[in-house]
Amino acid sequence: MNAFTYTANAARIVFGAGVLARLPEEVERLGAKRALVLSTPEQAEAAQRVAALLGERSAGVFPRAVMHVPLETARAAREEAARLGADCAVAIGGGSTTGLGKAIALDSGLPIIAIPTTYAGSEVTPIYGLTEGGVKKTGRDARVLPKVVLYDPELTLTLPLGLTVTSALNAIAHAAEGLYAHDGNPVTALMAEEGIRACAAALPALAADPRDLAARSDALYGAWLCGTVLGTVAMGLHHKLCHTLGGSFDLPHAEVHTVVLPHALAYNAAQAPEAMRRFGRALGVDAREVPAAVQALATRHGAPTALRAIGMPEGGLDRAADLAVTTPYPNPRPLERAALRALLQRAFDGAPPQS
Repeated sequence: MNAFTYTANAARIVFGAGVLARLPEEVERLGAKRALVLSTPEQAEAAQRVAALLGERSAGVFPRAVMHVPLETARAAREEAARLGADCAVAIGGGSTTGLGKAIALDSGLPIIAIPTTYAGSEVTPIYGLTEGGVKKTGRDARVLPKVVLYDPELTLTLPLGLTVTSALNAIAHAAEGLYAHDGNPVTALMAEEGIRACAAALPALAADPRDLAARSDALYGAWLCGTVLGTVAMGLHHKLCHTLGGSFDLPHAEVHTVVLPHALAYNAAQAPEAMRRFGRALGVDAREVPAAVQALATRHGAPTALRAIGMPEGGLDRAADLAVTTPYPNPRPLERAALRALLQRAFDGAPPQS
């Protein structure tokens, strides 16, 4: 076995149907007295219910989280937390809301309790992202890692099937990068393979019955594993492309991951044979079939497979390719501008992935 280093990110995980009811005691466990509840505008009603559950420990609600965490939204949230004297943030929702909580914590060190309602996985990573002037920049900082995560599968029951599929594929993308990361290790590889298996296996059951609580639990469990993997390894080509496309062209986060993943896998496949072998085992296919199998998984469940279908302008492909090679970062296959431009064209068209 090769030498490796593994550092676990410390967070308290509370998993199970109905664990939302334990939120007040988790806030008390942190020693907090005034929790600011965060959400998107669409989930404002859920945020109000959480605030009611907290009672006198609620400082208020900030229902203005949006995709990719624009810098001005982050500043407004920080100012509101300071104005209300909040000593804790409770983020209920998907990656946008968790991301906003992280933006507050980055500046203030305010502890976060995350309550995921999707399979984003960012609730267990120290990775943050902020968008300014159409450019999304990411970083890592231990201060932004939520202190507590409440995984309640009952909160995902109303997630529409389309978002369920793209969110689960987004989670799978986190694990994919963990399998070929230059700083990966046996622990993250085990988590990644199991996370991919759990998320992929849950989708057929959820397609048959979106309110299947056991399948929702499996998907949430898989997302936790996949997010944990991403939080402990370096990101490669896939996440770089998705952050570029999402931040620069305001594309929906999970859908971008869904479209790009098969193509990023195909780009790296020849230089990451062990990653493809593990990925294939998780999906029950040959390693050589992994990129096509991931795209087929999306197609079979009605998820988008073309950037053109989710709002990407074809005229922006050259800029996206330029941005993707601007800053060097670890990846199994060296970044080649012409090859990346061709990859983006195939993703735009919804063509089959190829190396």
